[in-house]
Amino acid sequence: MIQFDQVTKRYPGSDDALKNVSLSIDAGELVFVTGHSGAGKSTLLKLIAAIELPTSGTVLIANQNVSKLKASAIPFMRRKFGLIFQDHKLLYDRNCFENVILPLHINGIFGQEAAKRVRAALDKVGLLHKEKAMPITLSGGEQQRLAIARAVVSRPAILVADEPTGNLDTSYAADIMAIFHAFHQVGVTAIIATHDTLGMNATQNRVLHFSHGKLGQNTFSESSMESL
Repeated sequence: MIQFDQVTKRYPGSDDALKNVSLSIDAGELVFVTGHSGAGKSTLLKLIAAIELPTSGTVLIANQNVSKLKASAIPFMRRKFGLIFQDHKLLYDRNCFENVILPLHINGIFGQEAAKRVRAALDKVGLLHKEKAMPITLSGGEQQRLAIARAVVSRPAILVADEPTGNLDTSYAADIMAIFHAFHQVGVTAIIATHDTLGMNATQNRVLHFSHGKLGQNTFSESSMESL
């Protein structure tokens, strides 16, 4: 589903953020991306979601070469994705329901169908009882769950999350990781950049470790290796 072939990303006036990265992620995988600050994790996620384009090399999403897509086609391709950022990017002048319904309106879905999807997404993350609450009244963990509800309401095939537990305490972080595992179990591809080593050690999923823009050896838990 996602393939990188000798991908390098260089930002103006800086060193390579990614250097000759080759990897593949299959549909339905749950993959963790780790590494030090500045290792290239966020750049990788931006390339996967076509927020950035590679300087060289090839990025394929569902067999489409992202660099060869017309600019007008990229927003349609991006509808495959649910994007979750550490800073939430919530709209604080709208309540929880209104925040989550926005992607549906952008995609032309309105009325009872939209309302049904919004309430299902809020219920999935445990916030249905707060649909009329303003985001500013929510805790940090609740705000992150609201961001996840907004990301999944359009039923994306791929979830991309950049440090979704970075500012949360251990209890909230565990809740957020449990939500990602739940979506993975129903077939959603999930790619998560994280420093949550406890969460990763408890999984049976692949870890892509980056250091100074380079991809290290892919690692798995022992039980995951046995299942290959």
